[in-house]
Amino acid sequence: MNHALLKATAQAMSAEGKGLLAMDESNATCNKRFAALGIDQSADMRRAYRDLLVSAPGLSRSIAGAILSDETIRQQTLAGVPFAHALADAGIVAGIKVDAGAVDLAGHPGEKIAQGLDGLRERLAGYAQLGASFAKWRAVIAIDAALPGQACIAANAHALARYAALCQEAGLVPIVEPEVLMDGAHTMARCKAVTEQVLHAVFAQLREQGVLMEGMVLKPNMVLPGLACAQQESAAAIAYATLACLRRAVPAAVPAIAFLSGGQAPELASERLNAMHAGPGLPWALTFSFARAIQEPALALWRGMPANVAAAQRVLVHRADCNGAARRGQYSAAMERAGAPGNTL
Repeated sequence: MNHALLKATAQAMSAEGKGLLAMDESNATCNKRFAALGIDQSADMRRAYRDLLVSAPGLSRSIAGAILSDETIRQQTLAGVPFAHALADAGIVAGIKVDAGAVDLAGHPGEKIAQGLDGLRERLAGYAQLGASFAKWRAVIAIDAALPGQACIAANAHALARYAALCQEAGLVPIVEPEVLMDGAHTMARCKAVTEQVLHAVFAQLREQGVLMEGMVLKPNMVLPGLACAQQESAAAIAYATLACLRRAVPAAVPAIAFLSGGQAPELASERLNAMHAGPGLPWALTFSFARAIQEPALALWRGMPANVAAAQRVLVHRADCNGAARRGQYSAAMERAGAPGNTL
C-alpha cells in the first residue's frame, strides 16, 4: 500500500473550496432521466451529455474530482480524448464507481446489499490503467420504525470495508458511501440515531480490514427528516444534528467528508452545506459529492439539443460554484438569483 500516494490523492479530492461531481449514474438511471425530458436514450447521447459536463469552461474552479461510470471511463469525449484524461487536463481527479448495484438482502425483506466484490481486485487494476485515481462504493440503508436491522448494517459495513481495502491495495482512494435514504416519514432524530449506528459499524469494519483512514473519503448522507415527515427542519437544525452525529462517529484521521445530495433540491443542498460551516473548526474537510444537486438544472436546460450546450454548461458551473461557496460558508440566496437562466454569470 502506497500511503503517500493515497494521502496525496485524498487531499487533492478535498482541495480548499472544491468538491466532487458525481456523474456515475448507471445507464438505466441516466436513461430514466433522459426519458423524462424527451432525450434519446442511447450510448451516443449519454456520451454527449457527459462531454457537456467534463468540458464545461471553469468547472475546475469548484470541482476537484469527478466520479465516472464504467461506460464513461471507457469512452472518449467528442474531441476524441478519453474522459479520464480530459478531466486530468482540466485539473480534475478522475474516479470510478465500482459497486454493481444493490440487490435484496436474503432473509431481510425491504433491505439491500451492494454487490460487486467478486473480481474487484482485477477490475480496480484495469480502472487504474484507464486513469482512475479513486473509486466509489455505495451501500443503501432503508429506514423506518423497524429498519435497518443489524444484519443489514453489518453486511453492508463489511462489504464497504473489503472494497476499501482492495482499493488501497490498488493505489486508489476509496470513497466509502453508506447512504441512509431520505425516503419515508421518519424524523430527523430517527435519521440521526440510524446514521450514527451505521457509521460506527462501518468504521469498526474499516479498522478490522486495515484501511488507512488518512487515505479514504467518507460520503455520508446529511441527517435529515424523511421526505414524508410532517416536520421539516431548518438548515441550522440539520447542520447541528449532522455535525453532532459525525463528531461522535468519524475519526479525526479521515481527511474529508463529502456529502451526497440524496435527492435534495439543489438550493437546499447548498444551503444546508453552508450552514455546517457557520460554527467552529472541524477535524475533517467538509465538502460535497453531489450528482443531481449539481447536474439537474443543466440537464433540464440541455434536453439533448446542441444549441443549448453552452447555456447548460454555464448553469452547471454556477451550481458547482454555489456549492464551492457553501464549502467556505459564503453561500447565499442571492447567488441563485444571479445564476438564473438569462442572467449573466
